[in-house]
Parts: sequence; C-alpha cells; structure tokens
Amino acid sequence: MPDRLEEIFMWQERFNERIRRDRQLDFAKAEWIQKEAMALLVELAEVMEEARYKWWKNFKPIEPAKLQEELVDVLHFFISMCIDAGMDAESLYQGYLAKNRENFRRQEGLTDKEGYAPINPRSE
Repeated sequence: MPDRLEEIFMWQERFNERIRRDRQLDFAKAEWIQKEAMALLVELAEVMEEARYKWWKNFKPIEPAKLQEELVDVLHFFISMCIDAGMDAESLYQGYLAKNRENFRRQEGLTDKEGYAPINPRSE
C-alpha cells in the first residue's frame, strides 16, 4: 500500500500540471504561492462559515460532510503550496516531526525562546 501522504502529493501535482497546461497558466513560483495562499485563506473562511462562527445568528447544527469538504479544499491548496515551495511528502513529514518536537519542548520549558515556560512546572 503506498504512503497516503505521498499519494496525496502525487495526485495534487498531477492536478496542478493539468490545470496549468490546459488553462495555459505560467506564473512565477512566488506568484503561484501567493495565489494558493489567497485561495487557502478563502477556503479557511468557508470552514469558518461551515463551523457556524456567527454566534449572533440562530443556531444551526454543523453539517459534517460540508465541513469535511471544505477541509479537503484547504488541504488541496496547502499541498499545492508545499509543492511549489519545493517540498515533497517526506520533507513535509520530517519538517512536521521537527516542529512538533520543538513545540513539545517549548511547552515543557526546554527552550531558550521567551514566553514558553510551563504554566505548571513539573517537579522531578
């Protein structure tokens, strides 16, 4: 069974190539990332709409299928940005692991960065 993240990258790259070829789109890398970031923000706004963030309106339950669809749209544009930034599934995975380790270290007060001392320090 292929790695799922690698498969997502493969399918997104194929889709990007098709769109760019069929629609004759030829932007510089920085412009692609800007466009994808904007699309990502729009999709995140759609996630907010589906999550019913407007507390001042009458309550309406979240429709899980619609929310999930918007989250998948977010992933599409995020992966496109990764590809255009020169990342593949492995570099995203390794970058995630490194940042996650650092985030845990920060929460444990094991960093020189300011503002991350633990709220309830553990005594050992």
